[in-house]
Amino acid sequence: MISKKMENMVANSSAIRAMFEEGNRLAGIYGAENVFDFSLGNPNVPAPKAVKDAIIEVLNEENPVVLHGYTNSNAGYEDVRAAVAQSLNERFGTKFASRNITMTVGAAGGLNVILKALLNPGDEVMTFAPYFGEYRSYVNNYDGVLVEVSPNTEDFQPKLDEFKEKITAKTRAVIVNTPNNPTGVVYSEDTIKKMAEILEEKQKEFGTDIYLISDEPYRELAYDGVEVPYLTKYYANTIVGYSYSKSLSLPGERIGYLVIPDEAADSENIISAVNVATRILGFVNAPTLQQKVVKACLREKTDISYYDRNRETLYNGLKDLGFTCIKPEGAFYLFVKSPVEDEKEFCQAAKKYNILLVPGSSFACPGYVRLAYCVSYETIVNALPKFKELAAEYR
Repeated sequence: MISKKMENMVANSSAIRAMFEEGNRLAGIYGAENVFDFSLGNPNVPAPKAVKDAIIEVLNEENPVVLHGYTNSNAGYEDVRAAVAQSLNERFGTKFASRNITMTVGAAGGLNVILKALLNPGDEVMTFAPYFGEYRSYVNNYDGVLVEVSPNTEDFQPKLDEFKEKITAKTRAVIVNTPNNPTGVVYSEDTIKKMAEILEEKQKEFGTDIYLISDEPYRELAYDGVEVPYLTKYYANTIVGYSYSKSLSLPGERIGYLVIPDEAADSENIISAVNVATRILGFVNAPTLQQKVVKACLREKTDISYYDRNRETLYNGLKDLGFTCIKPEGAFYLFVKSPVEDEKEFCQAAKKYNILLVPGSSFACPGYVRLAYCVSYETIVNALPKFKELAAEYR
């Protein structure tokens, strides 16, 4: 028999993945071109050509025994970590060194590593709804307790008054995700400053260290000149988790990093704990080939004009049909208000037109649905007439 904890997780398995699998099933029946799958945040834009060139160059130039072996440190190659630190310093005016960087198995691996390093059983981790549903499982992995701040459905900026009220002596960490999945909202600089003030106040009140974990896989996907604040500049106890899954369209390669600044409380011990956690969680080290590849591509970015065209077309198309949605400033998701209270019922109705949506309850925000517009432009154009038929059911 499987464990009781896993029984729970299996029973509440990801609605996103379930919808994706349903899309594959429907594609087999109706043809992929007749299924409009907006379920999974799987980048449709190919990786920059420089990535392929870097893979070939690294394979030709590196000693294969070294390249495909374990790294000397569980944190990753020294030269890669130094290059990442230098890149961040140039972009954000920070003062990181290689010791502050740990290469990780994507952002998800990084979050698990830092939570393993920080949490004792019963410690609380706070986050703002709507949020990526796997946070609950990641916290549960280490017997922590996820505490939700309810959604602000006016503009989806965090409810800081409720946040302040819910912080306790057991609060160990706060996870923020900006640009946000599922809303596409970027938390404003004013929001971040106020959040930092609250955290400083609560640390003094309880005599504890509270870490702000910034989950940043969508940092490079911001539109209309919107600036995404770099959180280490506002709060000393900030830890950043980053992934190249979206910025370089490499989700399956599982490569990212953690930033643990020297300014963070007990940073030396956290860095040591993160290295051990990387090993004992079974990652050992981040994929070695991909470490070298991203080092060569630190100045490269995915062409987000493709996503921007999809964003404008889908947002304006749905708005013209009477749907309500805040316009995303980043990432590649629309968070659309369901025309009926039970958004799962709406998702079922959409399936009649081969439209696949993810219910907002998966993100702790019922009454909404998420659409991932990292799909082909043709998928969006061809889906809009089907959305029109769907909308007609609710007029």
